[in-house]
Amino acid sequence: MKWIYWSRLYDSKFQAGCLVQRMEHDSWVFGVDVPQEIEVFRSRRGRYGVRYLP
Repeated sequence: MKWIYWSRLYDSKFQAGCLVQRMEHDSWVFGVDVPQEIEVFRSRRGRYGVRYLP
């Protein structure tokens, strides 16, 4: 499987981490399948993003 990247980069790791928490929480509340793995990564330019395995 390949990583799927969220379409937006964030200035801080905290902002990207909030998106990760929201993805996990939304899947629990709405009954959507939880991705196998979700992680925060750092781009070459120093911004943060979110990627996940479906």
